[in-house]
Amino acid sequence: MSAHASPLGAARPLAPGAARPIRIAICDDSVVIRGALARMLAAEADFSVVARVGDGAQALATIKTMKASAPVDVLILDIEMPVMDGMAALPRLLEADPALRVIMASTLTTRGAEIALRALRLGAADYLPKPTTAMVADDSFRRELIAKIRGLVRLRNPARALGQAAPAGREEASLAARPLAPRKPSLLAIGSSTGGPQALFTLIPALGKTLPVPVILTQHMPATFTPILAEHLGRLGGMPCAEARDGEVLRPGHIHLAPGDRHLLIRRDGATLRARLSTDPPVNFCRPAVDPMLASAAEACAGRVLVVMLTGMGHDGREGTRAVVTAGGAAIAQDEATSVVWGMPGAIAQAKLCHAILPLAQIAPKILEIVGR
Repeated sequence: MSAHASPLGAARPLAPGAARPIRIAICDDSVVIRGALARMLAAEADFSVVARVGDGAQALATIKTMKASAPVDVLILDIEMPVMDGMAALPRLLEADPALRVIMASTLTTRGAEIALRALRLGAADYLPKPTTAMVADDSFRRELIAKIRGLVRLRNPARALGQAAPAGREEASLAARPLAPRKPSLLAIGSSTGGPQALFTLIPALGKTLPVPVILTQHMPATFTPILAEHLGRLGGMPCAEARDGEVLRPGHIHLAPGDRHLLIRRDGATLRARLSTDPPVNFCRPAVDPMLASAAEACAGRVLVVMLTGMGHDGREGTRAVVTAGGAAIAQDEATSVVWGMPGAIAQAKLCHAILPLAQIAPKILEIVGR
């Protein structure tokens, strides 16, 4: 460990027979933020903050030193730091320990969004807004970060006990007992949140360059991030992707992304489907939210909607999916084993609204089977 690396005391003791704590390192040039994050995370019984460092070079030395005997599971990595910044450090960190899960801490700016999403495509596991002391004290920030860390470690080693229900079994086959309706959908609607960008980077290219239906997408994300996400999805070599504009026609083979801080609603105009953007209050504490998108799509398409619910915290999308399914549409949920957080997909699965619950890699072939080319 670097001479400047600062270890934290052990986390609270685990129950006898429990798995070892999740080992976390924090890399941020602010000693105040390092300390605040460390105290917040160390309060979890299954977490141990094993290092706090101030730049990417120290992080790299720490990861290399610890790999042989006690490897770090998750590194929270700031982007802008002296000596070696986060983007310079990222490839070296992943080369030093390919199993390391890196969460990038990004400023909520256009430049920060571009760097964070580029980092995801280069191997970072997820991102979070660059924390402030006020954010660290906020319960929603704490809950989401803790869920991300647990979920990313579970994906790294699904057999590990993390003090939560294991994904094995989960009665997913019985939860996905609905038969598919014979009508082909006229719209594909995707919802995602925590872990969603990485899932989308896998799903969207697998759908190919053309689909016979439009695609609408709501990802819980700040307003500065959504245009950059649209740009990155469009660069993947598949379908064009852009933030939806109020009144625009939904076109087959195009992805229309809900802009940050706006709900994306669907309206019928004769034979045409159009996007409507709304500043109505947040739904499920989110704007954009998946529920209003799906409820409006169910009405506009007379139920001819295929819902795909990807990884995410909470239950946003459950009631919208219910509206779609009640109107005759269909729903696919990402399975628990491949989700960072099985909140949103788990909510529609447990409500028995799914026609299929699938690993991420199997979702695109199922979509293509249902909508056709």
